[in-house]
Amino acid sequence: MCALLKVNDLRVKYQTFEGVVHAVNGVSLEIGERETLGLVGESGAGKTTTALSLMRLIPSPPGIIESGEVFFDGRALHELPEDEMMQVRGNQISMIFQDPMTSLNPVLTVGLQIAEVIVAHQGVSSAEAMRRAESLMEKVQIPAARSREYPHEFSGGMRQRIGIAMALACNPRLIVADEPTTALDVTVQAQVIELIRELRDELSTAMMLITHDLGVVGEVCDHVAVMYAGEIVEKGDLEQIFDHPMHPYTRGLFQCVPDIEEENSVIQPIDGLMPDPFHLPAGCRFHPRCPECLEACRTTVPPLSERDGHSVLCHLYAEGGARG
Repeated sequence: MCALLKVNDLRVKYQTFEGVVHAVNGVSLEIGERETLGLVGESGAGKTTTALSLMRLIPSPPGIIESGEVFFDGRALHELPEDEMMQVRGNQISMIFQDPMTSLNPVLTVGLQIAEVIVAHQGVSSAEAMRRAESLMEKVQIPAARSREYPHEFSGGMRQRIGIAMALACNPRLIVADEPTTALDVTVQAQVIELIRELRDELSTAMMLITHDLGVVGEVCDHVAVMYAGEIVEKGDLEQIFDHPMHPYTRGLFQCVPDIEEENSVIQPIDGLMPDPFHLPAGCRFHPRCPECLEACRTTVPPLSERDGHSVLCHLYAEGGARG
């Protein structure tokens, strides 16, 4: 089956006064129709930059998409003129942002903000757009009568529901959800994730879910890509990643999650910090923190090893390696 979204060797950097930040370093991934991909990793791994690059929303300057190809339903997004790309954003690909308080306009009512998306892409009248906006608010469990209120009059969870309604306004084929529950408390997080899952299934929409939370990934995603220092170090379907994690970084992430079935479960944090993006380590980017580091890891970029759709960027699994 042909992938709905296909990304080949995407590279993005930021040119700053301090130097060049190498944010995304050769990312390749695919998402099929009606599939959900979880993109996981620590803060600073390059997840949000990757998502913004797909939609060509990287602020320039300082951001520069150096190279790479992005195909959506066979269409080369990286070659589209800006006016055509604007018709893709919000219409065929939508984004749910981390913090709805900063992504919503504080001086416009929420109903007008949802209706604005519909008018821009569907070519309907303002009255019809507002009717659809109110219907969408009901769909995300907010009374339509509140469409005349402003963002500051809603709680954090309700603002995120409005952001979801905006993302769904034109029935997109792909939704990019950038840590949609980060700013919410635990109970509201569960409600928002359940809402996203229900709407995704109802509308048969594909999704890229960016998150730190492996529990959310386990509930929502079909496939998982683990990102570190601008690279995808491991990819596979949900069962492969959760039951048979291969990369030492992926295993480290799972060791940071408490096991509620074990009475004496101990969290084992990964030693060290994410590398300085101005000066990335030579060889494997993870080697300064890796408990299984080989001599080759310090100097040589690891090859990509793949078996049955499960790929890993690690010397341990290369031919002749410790686990190869």
